[in-house]
Amino acid sequence: MSVINVEGLTKEYLVHHKKPGLSGSVKALFHREYERKVAVKGLSFKINEGEFAGFIGPNGAGKSTTLKMLTGILTPSSGTADVIGCTPWKRSMVHRRQISIVMGNRSQLIWDLPPLETFGLNKEMYQIPKVDFDKDLTELSELLGVDHLLKVQTRKLSLGERMKMEIIGAVLHRPRVLFLDEPTIGLDLFAQRHTREFLKDYNKRYGSTILLTSHYLEDIKELCDRLLVIDKGQMLYDGQTNQIVNKLSLHKFITVSFKQRVSPERIVALGGTIVTEQLLKMVIRVPRNNVTRLAGEMLNMLPVEDLTIEDPSIEDVIENVYSGEGIKEGEAI
Repeated sequence: MSVINVEGLTKEYLVHHKKPGLSGSVKALFHREYERKVAVKGLSFKINEGEFAGFIGPNGAGKSTTLKMLTGILTPSSGTADVIGCTPWKRSMVHRRQISIVMGNRSQLIWDLPPLETFGLNKEMYQIPKVDFDKDLTELSELLGVDHLLKVQTRKLSLGERMKMEIIGAVLHRPRVLFLDEPTIGLDLFAQRHTREFLKDYNKRYGSTILLTSHYLEDIKELCDRLLVIDKGQMLYDGQTNQIVNKLSLHKFITVSFKQRVSPERIVALGGTIVTEQLLKMVIRVPRNNVTRLAGEMLNMLPVEDLTIEDPSIEDVIENVYSGEGIKEGEAI
């Protein structure tokens, strides 16, 4: 059953442009010039209950804007969205009690108070029974390794410690839907790994639906079976994370070792592009639909000692999508 249903979601802004200098400021008082900016354009997708989905794109792609609309922070220009049976921007109590959001560059903790006191306020706002609150807080803080820091002022915590507290505060009321916007931003490798392990365990334990945005592809690979890729506010890919290489990559790589030197011109003549060349070894980039033919011709025509064929990494594929390569193929999915 889907708990997030998005259909044709669009968000547009009018951006004011002021010319430089005093004269530009004076003119802007009487005649403002605006440019229409489309942050999200006709976005449609569904997320099923209990699903842990990744939601990625380059800076300015519309990820955070989409999450803000789904949490009710922003109202869309057009389109519809349904989260747990509610329209988010109507901000009903039913919706607000069953969702939560963690934004890596925003804090819900009160700077001069220890996290324990902020969590106490959450307990009252969400009317969490004391037995459940005490049990969950103890369990969550121990899992994240911050149980000894609950009474320390938030301002005195490190970035990693604060982010862990942010996550605890977001899940204390056991939301059915959890939105995570860059939850591991700025964390060291150890803290990132610890946070990923916690989120994976939380998803399995409580069956919460989680939508994660992150610039760290390791987060996506470790946590998300499903991946949504957007750019310029539009969907480029929606499918299984482990299938994105096959769907969006236009090339494969052949690593070949020769018994004797082979001139680069012969490889180019066969239709390959040499990526690296070292002594008798080459890495060759080949269009995906030509791999079988080129590998066969190399084995038959050249002094090959060893040959392997590999897909590009998910990082390379995503980078190519952002730069424009692979999008045409992705649109046909």
